[in-house]
Amino acid sequence: MRAVTITPGKKDSLQLIDDAPEPPPEEGPVLVEALAVGVCGTDREIIAADYGEAPPGDDYLILGHESLGRVLEDPTGTFRPGDLVAAIVRHPDPVPCPNCAVGEWDMCRNGLYTECGIKARHGFARERWRAEPGFAVPLDPALSEVGVLLEPTSIVAKAWEHIAVVGARARWEPETVLITGAGPIGLLAALLGAQRGLTIHVLDRAESGPKPELAGRLGATYHTGSVADLDFEPDIVVECTGAPPVVVQVIDKVGRDGVVCLTGVSAVGEQVGIAAGALNRAVVLENNVVFGSVNANRRHWGAAADALSEADQAWLADLITRRVPADGYAEAYAPRDGDIKVVLGF
Repeated sequence: MRAVTITPGKKDSLQLIDDAPEPPPEEGPVLVEALAVGVCGTDREIIAADYGEAPPGDDYLILGHESLGRVLEDPTGTFRPGDLVAAIVRHPDPVPCPNCAVGEWDMCRNGLYTECGIKARHGFARERWRAEPGFAVPLDPALSEVGVLLEPTSIVAKAWEHIAVVGARARWEPETVLITGAGPIGLLAALLGAQRGLTIHVLDRAESGPKPELAGRLGATYHTGSVADLDFEPDIVVECTGAPPVVVQVIDKVGRDGVVCLTGVSAVGEQVGIAAGALNRAVVLENNVVFGSVNANRRHWGAAADALSEADQAWLADLITRRVPADGYAEAYAPRDGDIKVVLGF
């Protein structure tokens, strides 16, 4: 069986092997034939040996946490052969912590969770994989070409849920949203914001190419330049770049009673000079909230599946800017100018 693997801790060890073992029954009773795997920055960081952990007893890690496949067999009867599914990435810790015990493993308190293709659990960049029925998410058959977007969509579904929870601390009727970064997470965050009837603004460095066009098709206003140059104060900011200067600027830019959700992950050690006292004063006196959001639980995956089903399928298809067959794996994991979402096909 073909699989894309790395050796954890060894930089640039990416390879496609032909003799990967069949997925063991311990991974779950639902056997799935892989259709596609999404590629993202997390994969490239694992390839660079920034992190990544093999399952116990193995010296390699199968990559891939953005999955799409068709069920081959399910002895539990939960799924039928041919059903389109994606698999949840994070699994609860074995202790479990209070959040993992109630299915909120995205909010794990002790860090002992595992993640497919990332931490102590093989991923989905292989011809066949298994899952527990509760960790396989059914998809509308119409999503056979774009269902691989479910994992990143689950991330922003969680972000939007938590934004609403924070906003409910008082009477709150937000209208304007700023999305910083027009990568997959940013554009999918804009999609879910548009589905909520909000006025969307997207800020990115790209001045041409597919990003401005995709934002426009959502009815969003597209901006380049700096956050400080914008002539409005958003009620909500979803920050998707992880760039420290942008993070600081959006905290300063958000309007009164505003909510800033940080989804981008900054590089370790990067510093920017800020007037911390003035920033703190603005946040406190304007009742603003800044919070981080990562990963997703089953509820968010279900919400993401609904959002993709409601979306313009042509728009979702255009979000995928490159499709690469498994044999071209090295090309898929090498970034190119103009990429938004790259998909490895099986």
